[in-house]
Amino acid sequence: MSLQNANGRQWMERFLFTLAQQRNYSDRTVTAYSHDVERFIEFFREDPADANAQDILRFTAHLKRQGQGNSSISRCLSAVRSFYNFLLTQGEVPANPAAATVGPRIKRRLPKVLDTDQAAQLLNVTASDRQSLRDKVLLELFYGSGLRLSELANLKLTDLDMAQGMVQVLGKGGKERRVPLGRQCVSALRQWTETLESQGNGWLFPGRNGKNISPRTIQNRLKKIAAVQLGDNSLHPHMLRHTYATHLLESSGDLRGIQELLGHSDIATTQIYTHLDFQHLARVYDSAHPRAQKNQADRAAVIDDKPDAL
Repeated sequence: MSLQNANGRQWMERFLFTLAQQRNYSDRTVTAYSHDVERFIEFFREDPADANAQDILRFTAHLKRQGQGNSSISRCLSAVRSFYNFLLTQGEVPANPAAATVGPRIKRRLPKVLDTDQAAQLLNVTASDRQSLRDKVLLELFYGSGLRLSELANLKLTDLDMAQGMVQVLGKGGKERRVPLGRQCVSALRQWTETLESQGNGWLFPGRNGKNISPRTIQNRLKKIAAVQLGDNSLHPHMLRHTYATHLLESSGDLRGIQELLGHSDIATTQIYTHLDFQHLARVYDSAHPRAQKNQADRAAVIDDKPDAL
């Protein structure tokens, strides 16, 4: 089989269809996979069904010479590996040439979070009109329930169970979960939903033309709120999600529970918050203990030297 002929194109289409329909990947992710696999096919030029492990290594070096970052290279290799895994399951190739190729090491950056005082100051929004009421609900759902941006934008009125103080969320991969709502969030939601009765389109946050609010609108609104409340417009939705998880861990230490609340399929994803919690404790120690490491650069070096702890 040649992946460069019409038959090969059909296999590419089937692969992308599998990602979208069976694995529930988003349109954006499917497009990224398609782009990355096409890059390899264009680089190899021969029939990709004949590629071996050495060809994958040459492709990796090619991406490096092009100035691609480690995360981009790793993502590209992951897409190629997934494509060949698909062909392997279909009996179209004898082996996956990318199976043993390890991408470049990625230095994991820790997400920025707000401290408890900053979070309290941010949420101290007075709901004096409809827009400020919506602002308050947005903030409460991000920080109080740890929702992702896409999850929040797609909420419908029927997802709310305010009697139980819960919200039904459709997360990544089409996975549903129920997340608790804070007392102040429920109060703000009750006021907010009263303003929606006449619209009747079902969205918790309606936008224009009967559609839901766009993620970009939410992002821009958060920046404006943060500029007023914190004097800094660098706030983004995921920072509030990180803050939610970090503050929960500091109070409870229940990593498994936080995994469920965040909708992480793998506990390894949630473990980054144990690292953030360690940094918080380390700062307390460094500022208070007589035998502490006073050089914060030394502390950072120790942390970076142990990436497996994340």
